[in-house]
Amino acid sequence: MQESKRPLNIVVLVKHVPDTQFDRHLSGPGHTLDRSESILSELDEYALEAALVIAEARGGQAAGNMVTALTMGPDAAVNAVKKALQMGAYQGIHVNDAALAGSDAAATSAVLAAAVRKASGDGAGLPDLVLTGMASTDGETSLVPAQLAERLQLAQITFASELEVADDESGAAVVRARRDGDSYSETLEAPMPALVSVTDQANDPRYPNFKGIMAAKKKTVTVLSLQDLGLDQDQVGLDGAWTTVAASAPRPPRSAGTIITDDGTAGVALVDYLAARKLL
Repeated sequence: MQESKRPLNIVVLVKHVPDTQFDRHLSGPGHTLDRSESILSELDEYALEAALVIAEARGGQAAGNMVTALTMGPDAAVNAVKKALQMGAYQGIHVNDAALAGSDAAATSAVLAAAVRKASGDGAGLPDLVLTGMASTDGETSLVPAQLAERLQLAQITFASELEVADDESGAAVVRARRDGDSYSETLEAPMPALVSVTDQANDPRYPNFKGIMAAKKKTVTVLSLQDLGLDQDQVGLDGAWTTVAASAPRPPRSAGTIITDDGTAGVALVDYLAARKLL
């Protein structure tokens, strides 16, 4: 009889970001992003799908596996968690505190590190696996996964285009990932607990169906404040940020391009144009 696989505790970071179909605007004294028209970051859907596939391969929630969707942000950010629950996450955590407004990547990783520890259950250990998207579609810095791994002292694999959890020769679970470069691919392996950021080539995220949408209404979303996480207000927000936006202005409209009419000399005109701009 084959021995059953050990259940895993997986935390997936999800973010409420402005819909890319609309123009983005900065506002307020801190030049922060207007998030009035926001959705779950589509890059985070790949991380969530990877988590669900891993959990389902080990028997799902019925076998003791846990997939938690974790976000931080204002009241509306809970919609990112709700979308994750509709896709199949088992539970959600929303870190919501007014003092978080204006947090940069460093402050964000500090908050998320405390929340991930909280998601381990007793707060003493760490989840087996923390999954993130390769970047958020608002800041697009890709800084938080590495910073979070450092704060939690986790092995990290970034930009994974393929991901699996397997058992090594000793029976301990390890995470394996393929990372693709410009002219090569490499396979990496790390002991768990570990953190992995997942690219948009890793899988095809599932779409919430009616059953999933209805089931999500019965799932738990835990709301945590800075006090719950043991953090001070001066560690987050604009006051705790390592970087600040000094000024911002709308991008100027694109100027009209140069039209070259082919009257027999178009080739020469094109070469002259490129040479003048040192593009040749």
